[in-house]
Amino acid sequence: MIPINSISLAGLPGMPLQALFDVFLQVFLVNLRICAFLISAPFFGSRMVPLQIRIVFSIGLGLFIMSQIEAPDVTVLTSFFVVPLVLQELAIGLCVGLCMTIIFASVGLAGEKIAASSGLSFAMQVDPNGGGQTPVISQILTLFSLVIFFALNGHMLVLALMIESYTLVPIGAPLLYGAMFQTGIDAAGLMFAFAASVMLPIVAVLFIINLAIGIITKSAPQLNLFSFGFPITILSVFVLLVLSVTPLAWSFSDLIESTMAVLRTLIESMSNG
Repeated sequence: MIPINSISLAGLPGMPLQALFDVFLQVFLVNLRICAFLISAPFFGSRMVPLQIRIVFSIGLGLFIMSQIEAPDVTVLTSFFVVPLVLQELAIGLCVGLCMTIIFASVGLAGEKIAASSGLSFAMQVDPNGGGQTPVISQILTLFSLVIFFALNGHMLVLALMIESYTLVPIGAPLLYGAMFQTGIDAAGLMFAFAASVMLPIVAVLFIINLAIGIITKSAPQLNLFSFGFPITILSVFVLLVLSVTPLAWSFSDLIESTMAVLRTLIESMSNG
C-alpha cells in the first residue's frame, strides 16, 4: 500500500489546481447576472419551483452562457476590481427581473380591484409566491397569464434576451445607471395602464348592475339588498370573466409583447453607458 504522503499533488493528472480555481471564478462571475434575474423575475423565481431545481437550472444556464461569450480576465477576478464587477452583474440581473415583476404585477392589481368592486374581496387565499392573502380572482387571473406566457414561449424569449444581454452589455462594460431608474418608472406606468385596461370594462358593468340594484331597492324597499344583490353581483363577475377569456388572452399577449420591448429597451439603454 502506497502511503498518502508520498503522492505528489502536482503530479496528479488533469487540470492544475490554480487553473481550476480560475475557471471557477469565471463561471461564478458569469452566473451572477442570470442567477439574480432568475431570483427576482416572476414565474422563474416562484416558490412553486423547488429551490434545488432553480439552482441546478441557473448553474447549467450559466455554463451554457460561459461557452458562448468571451471569458472574463482572470487577473481582474483575483484583484479588488472584482467587487464592482460583482455588484454590477447583480444590479443588471435584479433590474431586469424587477422590471418584469412590476409589469406582471398589473394582472394581480386588476384582479384585486375587480374583487373589491364585486364584493369578493373577502374571498382570500394564501398566495404561495408572496406569502400573503390575495383575492381568489387575482390568483385566477395570475394563473391565466402564466398559461398564456408559457403558451407563447415567453419564457424562451426572456431567456434568449438574457443570453443576448451578455453581448449587448459585456461583463465589465460601463453602464448608464439612469436608464435603470427611467425604465423602472416606465414599467410602473405600464403596470397601471394595463391594470386599468383589464379592470375598467368589468368594473363598469358591475357599476351599472349595482346602480340597477340600487334603483330596484329604492323603488321596492321591501326587497332585501343582501338577499338578492350580492348573489347577482357575484354571479355577474364570473359570467363576465368567462365572456372575457378571449379578450383577456389577447390583452395578456400584448402585455408579454410590451414586456419584452421594455426589457430590450432597458438592456440596450444600459449598454450606451
